[in-house]
Amino acid sequence: MTEQRRFLTVRGGEWAFAVAGLPPALLGGAYALTVLYAGTLFSLTVFGLPFVAAALKGARGLGTLHRRLAARWLGEHIEAPARLPRAAGPVARTRVALTDPAAWQALLYLLLRLPLGLLGFAAAMVVPLGCGWLIGFPLWVRLIEPGPHPVGPLDAAAAPLGLTILCTVPPVIRALSGANRRLARFLLGPVRTQRRVRELETARAILLAQSTDELRRLERDLHDGTQARLVALAITLSLAEDALPPTPAPELVRLRTLLERARDQTNDTVSELRRLTRGIHPVALEGGLGEALPGLAATSPVPVALRLDLTERPDHAIERALYFCAAELLTNVAKHSGAHSAELTAGRTRDRIRLSVRDDGRGGAALGAGTGLTGLAERLAAVDGELRIDSPPGGPTVVTAELPARL
Repeated sequence: MTEQRRFLTVRGGEWAFAVAGLPPALLGGAYALTVLYAGTLFSLTVFGLPFVAAALKGARGLGTLHRRLAARWLGEHIEAPARLPRAAGPVARTRVALTDPAAWQALLYLLLRLPLGLLGFAAAMVVPLGCGWLIGFPLWVRLIEPGPHPVGPLDAAAAPLGLTILCTVPPVIRALSGANRRLARFLLGPVRTQRRVRELETARAILLAQSTDELRRLERDLHDGTQARLVALAITLSLAEDALPPTPAPELVRLRTLLERARDQTNDTVSELRRLTRGIHPVALEGGLGEALPGLAATSPVPVALRLDLTERPDHAIERALYFCAAELLTNVAKHSGAHSAELTAGRTRDRIRLSVRDDGRGGAALGAGTGLTGLAERLAAVDGELRIDSPPGGPTVVTAELPARL
């Protein structure tokens, strides 16, 4: 009985999609056909490629509209494809648009959605109206044509035929809704390569977060455990040295020398361990970059002017990469540039963070000239960042690091 009710019913969203989805289907189908027709005509002129590139961006926008309709009425939530990569110059932007697989898939969806939209509207509106006319056929005939009308085979068969056809409407609408779901899922979501890239990016973000947590745990263990025990050992050695009697006996002198050497080695080990823990997770980052970068600037031998606009903290991995980037760049300014002043700028634009260091030194900095900048570029590349260097001979030098705020 439940299966029969399910066979004879249809969800309101599916019916609404079949009826109200016709105008978007007509619009999208007409757009796709126009693009193909006009693109073929313009392909013989210089306007062909720019026209198709602009049309593909429009197809992406219509694909967004259809994703929202599918989510609202069919309950099919589809992940949006990746954004187009940024390109400099009209030629590069045209090439990126023409090679965008998500846009071509959206254009194909608009073509295939047109017949499905027409069938859905016919099943939801035209067929039920026709069935209503069949069921009331004997009455309509007598209303239209006054006079005696004997009951014929057509009068007897019209109502059962109309009811039978009407019973097929719900399963047809459900079948068309399922086809629309599969079509939208296959053509309006991320392409396979983009989906794989997103999976890898998610896995990388998880690994970076886990490694950051492990490094912070290691830093706490070294600071609270090993370092504390070494400090206690240094104190114990000092107390043991103080407990020795002040006699010139050779054995005691040698013992005092060994204790003093062990204490100095322990103090050196504590200092190295402190430097190591600061390298694992700088304590200054506890308050964010807004507090850490002024500390770096204050310890620089070269006067550094600060311009910070960091309203929101980025991910921990991004924050660490920016901190070490700033530290490395300021160290390079002090060691190699011969500069008298420097400027450190950090700010956020949309979903990107940009950090730049400018100095008035001798210039000539370049990737490959040393291991510092090369290692810095590799560190930034691990979190989708990039390093740009503008350092003509004679200066000034501007090194810019740009990273995503979120992984």
